[in-house]
Formats: sequence, structure tokens, C-alpha cells
Amino acid sequence: MARLPRLVIPHSLHHVIQRSHEGIALFADEEDYRYFLNIALQATRQFKLAVHAYVLMPDHMHFALTPSDEQGLSRMMQYIGRYYVPYFNRKYQRSGSLWQGRFKATVIQAETYFLPCSVYMETNPVRSGLVSDAADYPWSSYQHHIGQRTDMLVSDHPIFWALGNTPFQREANYKEMIAASLSKKEINLLSESTNKGWLLGSAAFKIEMAKLSERRVEPARPGRPRKSVSA
Repeated sequence: MARLPRLVIPHSLHHVIQRSHEGIALFADEEDYRYFLNIALQATRQFKLAVHAYVLMPDHMHFALTPSDEQGLSRMMQYIGRYYVPYFNRKYQRSGSLWQGRFKATVIQAETYFLPCSVYMETNPVRSGLVSDAADYPWSSYQHHIGQRTDMLVSDHPIFWALGNTPFQREANYKEMIAASLSKKEINLLSESTNKGWLLGSAAFKIEMAKLSERRVEPARPGRPRKSVSA
């Protein structure tokens, strides 16, 4: 079966996952993380994407972002690979790609899933046992969202701003969401939809997005198509 083209719809929220090849550690020290983030910032500015949340894990990364056109997302990820992979290979005297094939991405309904997606990303270091408190992990957007620092890579999503009328209210409400975390079902839903490339949202949202896309946005129903019955 032919592989479906990646689902990219301009001005819509996307969840992106890129994994390393065979679990290779993508970052060995603080310099690596900072170099990567600087390249990502350059790419978002050049290709006009807005990153609303992210996390850099030792062997993979997540972004929640909005592209302004159909090409920007792929160009951003290509740009990151073009500059980060040679940097990493030179520094650690290795060769070859760092990535496990193509990056995964799909469109998600912002009103319903932006905040769960952001929480999913920013609590990943806690679930993985890297830290006991998400605020202690410097390589995600969480410290930005709680006012601990300003992250130049992050463009706050309107859904985040709707959490409160003041920074204090927004930060406090978001901290509560992080503390509550997500159910296993929610985590699996966010992960599987992106890894499989199927749109995540309501039935009405899927119909709306299908009109803007040249490919299916959800799996076909199992079984053969119904035969029409003559009157």
C-alpha cells in the first residue's frame, strides 16, 4: 500500500514527533541542546512557523506548532537536520543520519487538544524519570509557560492566553493542569494519532479539515464498500 502524504494544513495546529535512529542520544551536553534550539529558532523565523510548545528528550522531540503554508513544516525539519546532524557528527566523530526515518506529524483541533498536547509534551521528562518536577527540566517550554523564563522559540497559543486575564492567572491555571497530568488514554490518543498521521479532533472538525486536504484525514472503515441496491 502506498504511503499517504503527510497531513499538513496551513494555519492549523500540528503535533510533530521526530525520533532518533535506534535510540541514539541526540544530545550529550548542554551545548548540544542550546545549539539545537538556536537552529530551530532560525528555522521557525525563516519558514514562518509558530512553535507553541515543545520538549527535547534524549532520543526524540515533540513540537506543537502552526505553519503558515504547506511547505514550512517540512522545510523547518529539513533545516534542522541540515545543520544539527553535521554539527553532532563532527563533534562526536560519527557519520550517518540521526533520525528514525521521516518525522511524524498530524493536525490536531486546538480548542480541544492544544492544552492536553502541551501537558503531554512537558510532562514527558517526568514520565521518563528524568526529573521529578517538570519545572526542573530546562529543555521544554514549561518554564516559559509558568513564567520562570522567557523562551524565544515559543509563541504563546491563544488557547493558552485564554487560561487567564493576567500572567499570574494563566501560569497558576496551567500549573494545575500539569499537576493533574493526563490519563493513559489521553496520552495514547495523542501519541497514536501523530505516529499514524491521522487528524485528531471532533467529527465536524474532521469534515472541515478534509475539505482543505488532498488526502484522507482518518482511517477508512474496515470492510468492503457497500453495494448500491437498485430500487
